Amino acid sequence: MVKWWKRKEYRAVSLSELTWKRFRKDKMGMVSLGFILLVVIIALLGYLITPDSTPYCNHQQLEIALRKPGFTVEELQLKTATEVEHHSFLHRMLFGQPSEYQTVPIDEGSYREAGDSVYVRLLETGGEETAYARAAVSDDQPVITKRFLLGTDRYGRDVLSQLLIGSRISLAVGGISVTIALIIGIIIGSIAGYFRGWVDDVLMWFINVVWSIPTLLLVIALSFALGKGFWQIFMALGLTMWVDVARVVRGQMISLREKEFVEAGKALGYSSFHIIGKHLLPNVAGTVIVIAASNFSSAILMEAGLSFLGLGVQPPTPSWGMMMKENYAYIVLDNAYLAIVPGIAIMLLVLAFMLIGNAIQSAIRVKDQ
Repeated sequence: MVKWWKRKEYRAVSLSELTWKRFRKDKMGMVSLGFILLVVIIALLGYLITPDSTPYCNHQQLEIALRKPGFTVEELQLKTATEVEHHSFLHRMLFGQPSEYQTVPIDEGSYREAGDSVYVRLLETGGEETAYARAAVSDDQPVITKRFLLGTDRYGRDVLSQLLIGSRISLAVGGISVTIALIIGIIIGSIAGYFRGWVDDVLMWFINVVWSIPTLLLVIALSFALGKGFWQIFMALGLTMWVDVARVVRGQMISLREKEFVEAGKALGYSSFHIIGKHLLPNVAGTVIVIAASNFSSAILMEAGLSFLGLGVQPPTPSWGMMMKENYAYIVLDNAYLAIVPGIAIMLLVLAFMLIGNAIQSAIRVKDQ
């Protein structure tokens, strides 16, 4: 008899656990997963971590336009004429908080008080002092110091803040458009592959018609039909990316419908949709996840391209594609980083999703023993 402290417990290892163990062995896949999780956290926290927490990170200061990364400036805080409404924590995280003060860039150490006035030298004005009424200046902190880690754009906006909030657009476009594509593709592909016959012929004809149209042209056409904007780009991408999913799911269904467990389900009186939903779709989930990762990266690239062409997300909403569009002319000038930085961000996020797709594909591959 084996004593209880020497007894070994044995249990079956599920397919998901086995897949996760194989996935963890892929170093590039784990690094990509960590990077994507970091971008997701940044997108969720949003305005709580951006240096510029105003809505759309659109605080413009033309006096400090096109400053280099690491630029530091002192700013005089002036009270605004209207009272600013303070929003809840969740509202600030999602939509930002309008600034309570109007800021004026000044020369370092130029602030001084005299009677009911304060005197400052405005930034790069030749040393001439400008007077402001003491009552118009912030009581808590008259002068603040701002540091722009990635510099400012041509409107004097903080590039780092726009880059961080732009991650929301890329993830949202990828997530929502891929979800729409998966829903449509799985439904059409499952019905066509399982029922076959004239149903398959009609649906395959429709799939081939959509497949024959160049994806980018179809997206542009739908963007014109639905209009330009944040939500329209989701629909345009989702309605064009489902074809890949439908074709793959159909092929998997044709193979799986001949298996013994499908015949057993029919013999037990299960309906066709019960068999598809409960028994067939779980067997194609791995393949669908790989396609979803690939489509996610494609959606990010398409959104960036449409925004660059002016057909995607519209100003002042910050997006990486819009940042490239606004600053591409500076590539041949001294501020090329304004277009290169969002381009690198797009490249890294797309590469991360592609590597995760490859890692998942390797993890779920059945190897011959």
